[in-house]
Amino acid sequence: MVSTTLMIIVFGAIATYLTRIGGHVVLSRFERIHPRVEAALNAVPAAVLTTIVAPYAAFIGVAETITLLIVGLLALRLPALAIFALGWLCVLGLRSLIG
Repeated sequence: MVSTTLMIIVFGAIATYLTRIGGHVVLSRFERIHPRVEAALNAVPAAVLTTIVAPYAAFIGVAETITLLIVGLLALRLPALAIFALGWLCVLGLRSLIG
């Protein structure tokens, strides 16, 4: 018999693939994307990151909350890759200092 874990991984991969390809198929049917739709699509990564990171700030600890504040300010000036790297370094440093 196939394990439940393997089935979850396979079905999760299929669902992820279908979701991504479905969005591409729908958007490729349009010649031009409306500016509001484009703005909404550009906001998705920030919204997803917020839903992943916000609970840590609220429920985990001081180091994570300080890191989010610092990274939030850096996000106004730096590209995403730099923000991820600096956020990672910041949270590691603060966790070692604060605990």
